[in-house]
Amino acid sequence: MKHLTKEQRYEISAYLKCKKSKDFISKALKVNKTTIYRELNRNSTKTGKYNPEFAHELSEERKERLQLPRKFTNSIAKLIVKYISEEQWSPEQITGYCNVNNIPMVSYERIYQYVREDKFNGGDLYKNMRHKLKHRKRPIGENRIRIKNRISIDERPEIVNSKERFGDWELDLIVGPNNKGAILTITERTTNFFMMNKLPYGKDSKELSKVLIEMLLPYKKDIYTITTDNGTEFADHETIAKKLNTDIFFTHPYSSWEKGLIEYTNKLIRQYISKKTSINNLDYNYIKEIQMKINKRPRKKLKYKSPKEIFYNLAS
Repeated sequence: MKHLTKEQRYEISAYLKCKKSKDFISKALKVNKTTIYRELNRNSTKTGKYNPEFAHELSEERKERLQLPRKFTNSIAKLIVKYISEEQWSPEQITGYCNVNNIPMVSYERIYQYVREDKFNGGDLYKNMRHKLKHRKRPIGENRIRIKNRISIDERPEIVNSKERFGDWELDLIVGPNNKGAILTITERTTNFFMMNKLPYGKDSKELSKVLIEMLLPYKKDIYTITTDNGTEFADHETIAKKLNTDIFFTHPYSSWEKGLIEYTNKLIRQYISKKTSINNLDYNYIKEIQMKINKRPRKKLKYKSPKEIFYNLAS
């Protein structure tokens, strides 16, 4: 789908002032009518007026914020394996060579992620690299417990990426100093509404699933997907999926950007709960007070409405 240009937005504004219909505007600009409806819905001011300068600025900001890395295809994976296993090229060399020669390729950091994931799954691609990943800050533990029957984010429906469907969630933990105490956090992708709760038994997967199910059960009809990372605290994902009648997808190892909204939300929580704060000493009421404060904040991306306001208007 091609994005509207700044000039086209000025044309839309002019046609609207002349009281032209959306059907007329779409034909004049030679774009689909749904594009015009989406443009006016997304990029109008909070009072409902359409300003082309404001609309373009909002669109560019959204594009930058939601821009996804180049899709990791099977052909790209085969090239990476070939260059590393046969030629012993570094990820930087692979990306640089492909860019110069107009060959589709992901970033060198994404290549490192792919190599880490291969090692995580028992592969030996990393052995062809000069440093064998030893210079990387995040080594892959050989004895790490794998989560059974997890479904990769690669299989997640494409509609989740657009953040247009209400009911797609992201899941994470905030852990206390010395890995003691934990808070479960979960957020809905379109509204930014989030919930948090202290885990009485820390990172125990069975207890975590009980807490999560209790938190989300009232909104069961509004849960299409949940995306989380590969922490073993989420090993009981099949119980969660069954109880909530949803699908749970796991990001690639060490790819926190694949659930960027919950990562951002956790940073907001850190305004109230620093990394030095003992989570075990926090009471339930204080945690819920933080949740309420953040959900009541007006957000620019929501046209200065609050996540709480929009969420409860959409929830079943």
